[in-house]
Amino acid sequence: MTHLLKFFLAVSTLLLFSSCSKDLEEYNKPAIYWYSKMIESISEADLDRADDYYSSLQGEHIGSPLLPQATFIMALAHMYNEEYLLAQHYLDEYLRRFAANSSDKEEAAFLKIKAKYLSLPNPRRDQALINEAIADAKQFKKEYPHSMHYYVVDTMLTRLILSKAVLDDAIASLYERIDKPKAAAFYKEKEKRTWVDWSIVQRAEIPWYREWFEGDGTSSWYDFLIPDTQSVVSRNSNKDTNNTTQRKQ
Repeated sequence: MTHLLKFFLAVSTLLLFSSCSKDLEEYNKPAIYWYSKMIESISEADLDRADDYYSSLQGEHIGSPLLPQATFIMALAHMYNEEYLLAQHYLDEYLRRFAANSSDKEEAAFLKIKAKYLSLPNPRRDQALINEAIADAKQFKKEYPHSMHYYVVDTMLTRLILSKAVLDDAIASLYERIDKPKAAAFYKEKEKRTWVDWSIVQRAEIPWYREWFEGDGTSSWYDFLIPDTQSVVSRNSNKDTNNTTQRKQ
């Protein structure tokens, strides 16, 4: 039994090292080899390995004519798998190095906006990303007024602006609940959109399992626990304001 166990361990170790050596020997290959392996990995939904093959293609054949197409394909593959940050990384790389004409730049810029838009399923959680997406969408409309994607970008921009307005309104409500009127007034002023008829705007419905912890944007389940008194910061701020007024008088 002992000899059998030793034999099994020896065989397992041999197989392990042989498989590792096989991976280590993956170098100095033609560009088409890495490209084919990358496509094969994408077809098998193994994007981690596809990233590795792309790195090998880029490292060994930096001037290959296959590299621009491979970069764009990797961006699309990550977007399809809802890995939007990686998709944006590849699109940035494509725009920086390979977008040779206006058509290429337009398509990559559109996909970048789409990736940012799709990466915001919960807009209340990422204010900075909303601002970035809005800025990119406005820039796209300015640079490509005749683009076939113009009205799609315009629709995304409208929804992003509404999301930002709702987020600002939720932040203002939060500051009101903790008695910070100046901050609340600041965000309420930001939230105003004169061209929007807010009476017909329907807020996004929050799933029940999120609403338990996050509330509906105007209050939270723990709202009754917050004392109906001024916060320490507010009391001090008011006191300082009063003292300043008295000194000026």
